[in-house]
Amino acid sequence: MKHPCKQWILSLMTKAAELKTQACAEIDARRDDIIAIGESILRNPETGFREVKTEQLVARTLNDLHLETQTGLAITGVKAKIAGGAVGPTLALIGELDSLRIPDHPFADTETGAAHACGHNAQIAGMLGAAMGLVTSNICSQLGGAIAFIAVPAEELIEVGYRMDLREQNHIEFLTGKAEFIRRGHFDDVDMALMCHTKNDDTASHVANSSNGAVIKKIRFLGKASHAGARPQAGINALNAANLAMTAIALLRETFYDEDTIRIHPIITHGGDAVSAVPAEVVVETFVRGRTLESIVDANNKVDRAVRGAALAIGATAEIETTAGYLPQTNNRTMSELWGQNVKSLYGEDQFYIEDHRTGSTDMGDLGHIMPVTHPYIFGATGNGHGNDYLMTDKEAVYINMAKLLAMTTIDLLCDEGCQAQKILAGQRPKLSKSEYLEFNRNLMKTTRYTPDGLTHE
Repeated sequence: MKHPCKQWILSLMTKAAELKTQACAEIDARRDDIIAIGESILRNPETGFREVKTEQLVARTLNDLHLETQTGLAITGVKAKIAGGAVGPTLALIGELDSLRIPDHPFADTETGAAHACGHNAQIAGMLGAAMGLVTSNICSQLGGAIAFIAVPAEELIEVGYRMDLREQNHIEFLTGKAEFIRRGHFDDVDMALMCHTKNDDTASHVANSSNGAVIKKIRFLGKASHAGARPQAGINALNAANLAMTAIALLRETFYDEDTIRIHPIITHGGDAVSAVPAEVVVETFVRGRTLESIVDANNKVDRAVRGAALAIGATAEIETTAGYLPQTNNRTMSELWGQNVKSLYGEDQFYIEDHRTGSTDMGDLGHIMPVTHPYIFGATGNGHGNDYLMTDKEAVYINMAKLLAMTTIDLLCDEGCQAQKILAGQRPKLSKSEYLEFNRNLMKTTRYTPDGLTHE
Protein backbone atom coordinates (compact mmCIF):
# COMPACT_ATOMS: atom_id res chain seq x y z
CA MET A 1 0.00 0.00 0.00
CA LYS A 2 1.36 3.44 -0.95
CA HIS A 3 1.83 6.03 1.76
CA PRO A 4 -1.04 8.59 1.64
CA CYS A 5 1.41 11.51 1.43
CA LYS A 6 3.20 9.95 -1.54
CA GLN A 7 -0.13 9.29 -3.23
CA TRP A 8 -1.08 12.95 -2.76
CA ILE A 9 2.22 14.15 -4.23
CA LEU A 10 1.87 11.79 -7.18
CA SER A 11 -1.67 12.97 -7.83
CA LEU A 12 -0.47 16.59 -7.87
CA MET A 13 2.33 15.73 -10.29
CA THR A 14 -0.13 13.88 -12.50
CA LYS A 15 -2.54 16.81 -12.46
CA ALA A 16 0.23 19.27 -13.37
CA ALA A 17 1.40 16.99 -16.17
CA GLU A 18 -2.14 16.73 -17.54
CA LEU A 19 -2.59 20.49 -17.45
CA LYS A 20 0.74 21.00 -19.23
CA THR A 21 -0.24 18.53 -21.95
CA GLN A 22 -3.54 20.34 -22.36
CA ALA A 23 -1.89 23.77 -22.56
CA CYS A 24 0.73 22.60 -25.07
CA ALA A 25 -1.95 21.03 -27.25
CA GLU A 26 -3.85 24.32 -27.30
CA ILE A 27 -0.66 26.20 -28.20
CA ASP A 28 0.02 23.74 -31.03
CA ALA A 29 -3.53 24.31 -32.29
CA ARG A 30 -2.87 28.06 -32.40
CA ARG A 31 0.60 27.67 -33.90
CA ASP A 32 -0.06 29.69 -37.04
CA ASP A 33 -1.66 32.53 -35.05
CA ILE A 34 1.28 32.74 -32.63
CA ILE A 35 3.89 32.78 -35.39
CA ALA A 36 1.88 35.38 -37.29
CA ILE A 37 1.94 37.66 -34.23
CA GLY A 38 5.72 37.40 -33.92
CA GLU A 39 6.28 37.97 -37.62
CA SER A 40 3.88 40.92 -37.73
CA ILE A 41 5.72 42.64 -34.87
CA LEU A 42 9.05 41.87 -36.58
CA ARG A 43 7.85 43.75 -39.66
CA ASN A 44 6.45 46.69 -37.69
CA PRO A 45 9.23 47.58 -35.22
CA GLU A 46 8.77 50.50 -32.85
CA THR A 47 11.20 51.90 -30.29
CA GLY A 48 10.43 52.53 -26.63
CA PHE A 49 7.38 54.58 -25.65
CA ARG A 50 6.41 54.68 -29.35
CA GLU A 51 5.02 51.10 -29.66
CA VAL A 52 1.51 52.11 -30.77
CA LYS A 53 0.90 49.44 -33.43
CA THR A 54 2.35 46.72 -31.21
CA GLU A 55 0.20 47.86 -28.29
CA GLN A 56 -2.89 47.60 -30.48
CA LEU A 57 -1.98 44.10 -31.66
CA VAL A 58 -1.42 42.88 -28.10
CA ALA A 59 -4.67 44.42 -26.85
CA ARG A 60 -6.64 42.95 -29.75
CA THR A 61 -5.23 39.48 -29.08
CA LEU A 62 -6.01 39.62 -25.35
CA ASN A 63 -9.49 40.98 -26.04
CA ASP A 64 -10.09 38.06 -28.41
CA LEU A 65 -9.42 35.79 -25.41
CA HIS A 66 -12.26 37.64 -23.61
CA LEU A 67 -9.89 39.19 -21.11
CA GLU A 68 -10.51 42.64 -19.70
CA THR A 69 -7.55 44.57 -21.06
CA GLN A 70 -5.93 47.83 -19.97
CA THR A 71 -4.00 49.87 -22.53
CA GLY A 72 -1.97 53.06 -22.49
CA LEU A 73 -0.10 52.02 -19.34
CA ALA A 74 3.15 53.99 -19.10
CA ILE A 75 2.18 55.38 -22.52
CA THR A 76 1.98 52.13 -24.52
CA GLY A 77 1.86 49.24 -22.05
CA VAL A 78 -0.88 46.58 -21.95
CA LYS A 79 -2.16 44.42 -19.11
CA ALA A 80 -4.83 41.75 -18.72
CA LYS A 81 -5.49 39.54 -15.73
CA ILE A 82 -7.37 36.30 -15.17
CA ALA A 83 -8.21 34.81 -11.79
CA GLY A 84 -7.64 31.17 -10.95
CA GLY A 85 -9.98 28.85 -9.15
CA ALA A 86 -8.63 29.62 -5.67
CA VAL A 87 -7.11 32.55 -3.81
CA GLY A 88 -3.33 32.75 -4.16
CA PRO A 89 -0.37 34.68 -5.58
CA THR A 90 -0.46 36.56 -8.88
CA LEU A 91 2.16 35.62 -11.46
CA ALA A 92 2.98 38.04 -14.29
CA LEU A 93 4.00 36.70 -17.69
CA ILE A 94 5.87 39.56 -19.33
CA GLY A 95 6.79 40.48 -22.88
CA GLU A 96 8.61 43.61 -24.05
CA LEU A 97 7.11 45.76 -26.79
CA ASP A 98 10.06 47.77 -28.04
CA SER A 99 12.69 47.40 -30.71
CA LEU A 100 16.17 48.79 -31.19
CA ARG A 101 17.35 51.20 -33.89
CA ILE A 102 19.48 49.24 -36.37
CA PRO A 103 18.92 50.93 -39.76
CA ASP A 104 20.79 48.27 -41.78
CA HIS A 105 18.90 45.32 -40.28
CA PRO A 106 16.98 43.43 -43.01
CA PHE A 107 13.68 44.07 -41.20
CA ALA A 108 14.38 47.67 -40.21
CA ASP A 109 11.71 50.31 -40.68
CA THR A 110 12.89 52.36 -43.65
CA GLU A 111 11.80 55.65 -42.06
CA THR A 112 12.78 55.25 -38.41
CA GLY A 113 15.57 52.65 -38.55
CA ALA A 114 13.77 50.67 -35.84
CA ALA A 115 14.46 46.92 -35.91
CA HIS A 116 13.84 43.90 -33.71
CA ALA A 117 17.49 42.92 -33.29
CA CYS A 118 16.94 41.65 -29.75
CA GLY A 119 13.95 39.36 -30.29
CA HIS A 120 11.29 41.24 -28.35
CA ASN A 121 8.83 40.31 -31.08
CA ALA A 122 9.31 36.70 -30.00
CA GLN A 123 8.75 37.61 -26.35
CA ILE A 124 5.37 39.13 -27.13
CA ALA A 125 4.38 36.20 -29.33
CA GLY A 126 5.47 33.76 -26.61
CA MET A 127 3.59 35.60 -23.88
CA LEU A 128 0.42 35.79 -25.98
CA GLY A 129 0.85 32.16 -27.01
CA ALA A 130 1.03 31.17 -23.35
CA ALA A 131 -2.15 33.17 -22.76
CA MET A 132 -3.87 31.22 -25.52
CA GLY A 133 -2.73 27.93 -24.02
CA LEU A 134 -3.82 28.79 -20.48
CA VAL A 135 -7.01 30.77 -21.11
CA THR A 136 -8.63 29.01 -24.06
CA SER A 137 -8.28 25.59 -22.44
CA ASN A 138 -9.80 26.83 -19.15
CA ILE A 139 -6.70 25.72 -17.26
CA CYS A 140 -6.72 28.90 -15.18
CA SER A 141 -9.78 27.74 -13.25
CA GLN A 142 -7.73 24.78 -12.02
CA LEU A 143 -4.88 26.95 -10.73
CA GLY A 144 -4.54 29.06 -7.62
CA GLY A 145 -4.04 32.81 -7.58
CA ALA A 146 -4.11 34.74 -10.84
CA ILE A 147 -2.11 35.34 -14.01
CA ALA A 148 -1.34 38.80 -15.37
CA PHE A 149 -0.34 39.03 -19.02
CA ILE A 150 1.74 42.18 -19.35
CA ALA A 151 3.36 43.86 -22.36
CA VAL A 152 5.82 46.49 -21.14
CA PRO A 153 7.32 49.32 -23.21
CA ALA A 154 10.86 50.62 -23.44
CA GLU A 155 13.22 47.97 -22.09
CA GLU A 156 16.05 49.09 -24.37
CA LEU A 157 17.81 52.19 -23.06
CA ILE A 158 18.05 54.05 -26.35
CA GLU A 159 16.86 57.42 -27.66
CA VAL A 160 17.68 58.90 -24.27
CA GLY A 161 17.14 62.44 -25.55
CA TYR A 162 13.57 61.62 -26.59
CA ARG A 163 12.88 60.02 -23.22
CA MET A 164 14.34 62.96 -21.36
CA ASP A 165 11.95 65.17 -23.33
CA LEU A 166 9.08 62.92 -22.22
CA ARG A 167 10.35 63.29 -18.67
CA GLU A 168 10.56 67.07 -19.01
CA GLN A 169 6.93 67.06 -20.19
CA ASN A 170 5.91 64.90 -17.18
CA HIS A 171 4.83 61.98 -19.38
CA ILE A 172 7.31 59.70 -17.60
CA GLU A 173 9.64 59.94 -14.62
CA PHE A 174 11.95 57.00 -15.34
CA LEU A 175 13.44 56.04 -18.68
CA THR A 176 12.53 52.34 -18.82
CA GLY A 177 9.16 50.68 -19.02
CA LYS A 178 9.27 48.44 -15.97
CA ALA A 179 10.48 51.28 -13.76
CA GLU A 180 7.52 53.36 -14.95
CA PHE A 181 5.16 50.41 -14.41
CA ILE A 182 6.43 50.07 -10.84
CA ARG A 183 6.07 53.80 -10.18
CA ARG A 184 2.53 53.93 -11.54
CA GLY A 185 1.41 50.91 -9.54
CA HIS A 186 0.84 48.51 -12.43
CA PHE A 187 2.80 45.81 -10.57
CA ASP A 188 1.15 46.49 -7.20
CA ASP A 189 -1.16 43.47 -7.63
CA VAL A 190 1.63 41.18 -8.88
CA ASP A 191 3.64 38.90 -6.57
CA MET A 192 6.18 37.34 -8.94
CA ALA A 193 7.15 37.56 -12.61
CA LEU A 194 8.48 35.43 -15.44
CA MET A 195 9.68 36.29 -18.92
CA CYS A 196 11.91 34.73 -21.57
CA HIS A 197 14.45 36.15 -24.02
CA THR A 198 15.86 34.72 -27.23
CA LYS A 199 19.53 33.78 -27.65
CA ASN A 200 21.92 32.48 -30.27
CA ASP A 201 23.97 29.66 -28.70
CA ASP A 202 23.52 25.92 -29.19
CA THR A 203 21.94 24.93 -25.86
CA ALA A 204 18.14 25.07 -25.86
CA SER A 205 17.86 27.31 -22.81
CA HIS A 206 19.77 28.76 -19.89
CA VAL A 207 19.39 31.32 -17.14
CA ALA A 208 21.91 33.40 -15.22
CA ASN A 209 21.75 33.77 -11.48
CA SER A 210 22.35 37.51 -11.82
CA SER A 211 23.25 40.35 -14.18
CA ASN A 212 24.67 43.87 -13.99
CA GLY A 213 22.73 47.02 -13.30
CA ALA A 214 23.55 50.39 -14.85
CA VAL A 215 23.21 54.14 -14.59
CA ILE A 216 23.22 56.44 -17.62
CA LYS A 217 25.37 59.53 -17.84
CA LYS A 218 25.37 62.41 -20.29
CA ILE A 219 28.37 64.70 -19.83
CA ARG A 220 28.70 68.10 -21.51
CA PHE A 221 32.16 69.67 -21.57
CA LEU A 222 31.91 73.40 -22.20
CA GLY A 223 34.95 75.39 -23.29
CA LYS A 224 35.52 78.44 -25.46
CA ALA A 225 35.69 78.58 -29.24
CA SER A 226 38.61 80.17 -31.05
CA HIS A 227 40.37 79.79 -34.38
CA ALA A 228 42.18 76.45 -34.15
CA GLY A 229 45.02 77.58 -36.42
CA ALA A 230 45.44 81.28 -35.71
CA ARG A 231 44.58 81.59 -32.01
CA PRO A 232 44.14 78.20 -30.28
CA GLN A 233 45.61 79.73 -27.12
CA ALA A 234 42.56 81.98 -26.84
CA GLY A 235 40.20 79.01 -26.65
CA ILE A 236 39.36 76.37 -24.07
CA ASN A 237 39.31 72.98 -25.76
CA ALA A 238 36.28 70.98 -24.61
CA LEU A 239 37.45 67.97 -26.62
CA ASN A 240 40.72 67.90 -24.69
CA ALA A 241 38.73 67.92 -21.46
CA ALA A 242 36.60 65.02 -22.72
CA ASN A 243 39.63 63.01 -23.82
CA LEU A 244 41.38 63.63 -20.52
CA ALA A 245 38.26 62.53 -18.64
CA MET A 246 37.95 59.31 -20.64
CA THR A 247 41.63 58.57 -20.04
CA ALA A 248 41.17 59.14 -16.31
CA ILE A 249 38.13 56.85 -16.30
CA ALA A 250 40.12 54.15 -18.09
CA LEU A 251 42.92 54.46 -15.53
CA LEU A 252 40.43 53.85 -12.72
CA ARG A 253 40.09 50.24 -13.87
CA GLU A 254 42.45 48.81 -11.24
CA THR A 255 40.37 50.38 -8.43
CA PHE A 256 37.39 48.16 -9.23
CA TYR A 257 36.91 44.73 -7.67
CA ASP A 258 36.81 41.94 -10.24
CA GLU A 259 33.74 40.41 -8.60
CA ASP A 260 31.80 43.66 -9.11
CA THR A 261 32.11 43.28 -12.93
CA ILE A 262 32.23 47.04 -13.50
CA ARG A 263 31.75 48.12 -17.12
CA ILE A 264 32.14 51.75 -18.25
CA HIS A 265 31.87 52.34 -22.00
CA PRO A 266 31.69 56.00 -23.09
CA ILE A 267 31.15 57.34 -26.58
CA ILE A 268 31.45 60.90 -27.90
CA THR A 269 28.10 61.92 -29.39
CA HIS A 270 29.15 65.47 -30.26
CA GLY A 271 32.80 66.27 -30.82
CA GLY A 272 32.77 69.88 -31.94
CA ASP A 273 31.29 72.03 -34.68
CA ALA A 274 34.09 72.80 -37.13
CA VAL A 275 37.56 71.46 -37.77
CA SER A 276 38.88 75.01 -37.90
CA ALA A 277 37.54 75.92 -34.44
CA VAL A 278 38.61 74.93 -30.95
CA PRO A 279 35.69 72.75 -29.77
CA ALA A 280 33.50 74.74 -27.39
CA GLU A 281 31.09 71.92 -26.60
CA VAL A 282 31.65 68.18 -26.51
CA VAL A 283 29.11 65.62 -25.34
CA VAL A 284 30.00 62.20 -23.93
CA GLU A 285 27.45 59.53 -23.06
CA THR A 286 28.18 56.41 -21.06
CA PHE A 287 26.72 53.60 -19.01
CA VAL A 288 28.25 52.72 -15.66
CA ARG A 289 27.46 49.07 -14.98
CA GLY A 290 28.04 46.89 -11.94
CA ARG A 291 26.90 43.76 -10.16
CA THR A 292 25.56 45.42 -7.01
CA LEU A 293 23.93 48.70 -6.08
CA GLU A 294 26.92 49.58 -3.91
CA SER A 295 29.46 48.94 -6.67
CA ILE A 296 27.46 51.00 -9.17
CA VAL A 297 27.26 53.95 -6.78
CA ASP A 298 31.01 53.71 -6.08
CA ALA A 299 31.95 53.55 -9.77
CA ASN A 300 29.53 56.35 -10.59
CA ASN A 301 31.15 58.61 -8.00
CA LYS A 302 34.61 57.83 -9.39
CA VAL A 303 33.48 58.74 -12.91
CA ASP A 304 32.16 62.07 -11.63
CA ARG A 305 35.48 62.71 -9.89
CA ALA A 306 37.44 61.94 -13.07
CA VAL A 307 35.23 64.26 -15.11
CA ARG A 308 35.55 67.05 -12.59
CA GLY A 309 39.34 66.73 -12.43
CA ALA A 310 39.72 66.68 -16.21
CA ALA A 311 37.53 69.73 -16.69
CA LEU A 312 39.40 71.62 -13.97
CA ALA A 313 42.76 70.73 -15.53
CA ILE A 314 41.74 72.17 -18.92
CA GLY A 315 39.77 75.08 -17.52
CA ALA A 316 36.46 73.84 -18.92
CA THR A 317 33.05 73.44 -17.34
CA ALA A 318 31.58 69.94 -16.99
CA GLU A 319 27.86 69.33 -16.68
CA ILE A 320 26.95 65.77 -15.66
CA GLU A 321 23.42 64.48 -16.05
CA THR A 322 22.98 61.14 -14.25
CA THR A 323 19.86 59.05 -14.79
CA ALA A 324 18.68 55.78 -13.27
CA GLY A 325 18.95 52.97 -15.81
CA TYR A 326 18.70 49.35 -14.67
CA LEU A 327 19.06 47.78 -11.24
CA PRO A 328 21.17 44.61 -10.97
CA GLN A 329 19.15 41.45 -11.52
CA THR A 330 18.96 38.40 -9.28
CA ASN A 331 16.87 35.49 -10.55
CA ASN A 332 14.99 33.28 -8.12
CA ARG A 333 16.72 29.91 -8.12
CA THR A 334 13.57 27.82 -7.63
CA MET A 335 11.76 29.57 -10.47
CA SER A 336 14.80 29.05 -12.70
CA GLU A 337 14.95 25.35 -11.83
CA LEU A 338 11.24 24.86 -12.55
CA TRP A 339 11.79 26.45 -15.95
CA GLY A 340 14.79 24.19 -16.49
CA GLN A 341 12.81 21.04 -15.71
CA ASN A 342 10.31 21.97 -18.39
CA VAL A 343 13.10 22.71 -20.88
CA LYS A 344 14.52 19.25 -20.24
CA SER A 345 11.11 17.66 -20.80
CA LEU A 346 10.90 19.31 -24.23
CA TYR A 347 14.54 19.17 -25.35
CA GLY A 348 16.47 16.66 -23.23
CA GLU A 349 18.52 16.57 -20.02
CA ASP A 350 21.60 18.27 -21.47
CA GLN A 351 19.74 21.24 -22.95
CA PHE A 352 19.56 23.54 -19.94
CA TYR A 353 22.16 25.13 -17.70
CA ILE A 354 22.45 27.86 -15.09
CA GLU A 355 25.35 30.31 -15.37
CA ASP A 356 26.61 32.53 -12.59
CA HIS A 357 26.45 36.07 -13.94
CA ARG A 358 25.88 38.18 -17.05
CA THR A 359 27.40 41.62 -17.47
CA GLY A 360 24.57 42.96 -19.63
CA SER A 361 21.60 44.71 -18.05
CA THR A 362 17.80 44.63 -18.13
CA ASP A 363 15.01 46.42 -16.32
CA MET A 364 13.81 43.01 -15.14
CA GLY A 365 16.43 43.71 -12.47
CA ASP A 366 14.28 46.56 -11.19
CA LEU A 367 11.33 44.22 -10.81
CA GLY A 368 13.55 41.60 -9.18
CA HIS A 369 14.32 44.00 -6.34
CA ILE A 370 10.68 44.06 -5.23
CA MET A 371 9.52 40.50 -6.06
CA PRO A 372 10.82 37.07 -7.13
CA VAL A 373 11.55 36.87 -10.87
CA THR A 374 13.37 34.77 -13.39
CA HIS A 375 14.47 35.73 -16.88
CA PRO A 376 15.67 32.68 -18.87
CA TYR A 377 16.88 32.54 -22.47
CA ILE A 378 15.79 30.24 -25.29
CA PHE A 379 17.69 29.26 -28.43
CA GLY A 380 16.34 30.01 -31.87
CA ALA A 381 18.21 33.07 -33.12
CA THR A 382 21.35 33.56 -35.18
CA GLY A 383 23.69 36.51 -35.46
CA ASN A 384 24.83 38.97 -32.84
CA GLY A 385 22.34 40.38 -30.37
CA HIS A 386 21.74 44.08 -31.13
CA GLY A 387 23.42 43.51 -34.50
CA ASN A 388 22.16 43.81 -38.07
CA ASP A 389 22.32 40.03 -38.48
CA TYR A 390 20.25 39.00 -35.43
CA LEU A 391 17.34 36.94 -36.78
CA MET A 392 14.79 34.45 -35.45
CA THR A 393 15.65 31.39 -37.54
CA ASP A 394 13.92 28.65 -35.52
CA LYS A 395 10.32 29.83 -35.32
CA GLU A 396 9.20 26.67 -33.55
CA ALA A 397 11.62 27.40 -30.71
CA VAL A 398 11.30 31.16 -30.31
CA TYR A 399 7.54 31.38 -30.74
CA ILE A 400 5.91 28.02 -29.98
CA ASN A 401 8.29 26.46 -27.46
CA MET A 402 8.67 29.77 -25.63
CA ALA A 403 4.88 29.88 -25.26
CA LYS A 404 4.82 26.28 -24.04
CA LEU A 405 7.59 26.82 -21.49
CA LEU A 406 5.91 29.94 -20.11
CA ALA A 407 2.62 28.07 -19.78
CA MET A 408 4.21 24.96 -18.27
CA THR A 409 6.17 26.94 -15.68
CA THR A 410 3.03 28.90 -14.82
CA ILE A 411 1.26 25.61 -14.11
CA ASP A 412 4.14 24.46 -11.88
CA LEU A 413 3.95 27.68 -9.87
CA LEU A 414 0.18 27.97 -9.51
CA CYS A 415 -0.97 24.35 -9.41
CA ASP A 416 -2.26 23.08 -6.05
CA GLU A 417 -3.66 26.51 -5.13
CA GLY A 418 -0.33 28.17 -5.91
CA CYS A 419 1.60 26.06 -3.40
CA GLN A 420 4.97 26.37 -5.14
CA ALA A 421 4.57 30.12 -5.65
CA GLN A 422 3.66 30.58 -2.01
CA LYS A 423 6.78 28.68 -0.91
CA ILE A 424 8.93 30.93 -3.09
CA LEU A 425 7.33 34.07 -1.68
CA ALA A 426 7.81 32.81 1.87
CA GLY A 427 11.50 32.15 1.20
CA GLN A 428 12.49 35.39 -0.54
CA ARG A 429 12.15 38.78 1.06
CA PRO A 430 12.20 41.74 -1.35
CA LYS A 431 15.52 43.58 -1.46
CA LEU A 432 13.65 46.88 -1.56
CA SER A 433 10.12 47.98 -0.85
CA LYS A 434 8.42 49.92 -3.63
CA SER A 435 9.01 53.19 -1.78
CA GLU A 436 12.68 52.33 -1.18
CA TYR A 437 13.07 51.44 -4.85
CA LEU A 438 11.59 54.75 -5.96
CA GLU A 439 13.73 56.68 -3.48
CA PHE A 440 16.92 54.96 -4.67
CA ASN A 441 16.20 55.74 -8.32
CA ARG A 442 15.25 59.33 -7.60
CA ASN A 443 18.43 59.89 -5.59
CA LEU A 444 20.49 58.73 -8.57
CA MET A 445 18.87 61.22 -10.92
CA LYS A 446 20.61 64.57 -10.75
CA THR A 447 22.47 67.16 -12.77
CA THR A 448 25.76 68.51 -11.41
CA ARG A 449 27.82 71.35 -12.87
CA TYR A 450 31.54 71.74 -12.17
CA THR A 451 32.98 75.14 -13.09
CA PRO A 452 36.63 76.19 -13.60
CA ASP A 453 36.64 78.03 -10.27
CA GLY A 454 36.36 74.64 -8.56
CA LEU A 455 32.77 75.14 -7.43
CA THR A 456 30.04 72.51 -7.64
CA HIS A 457 26.49 73.46 -8.61
CA GLU A 458 23.54 71.04 -8.27
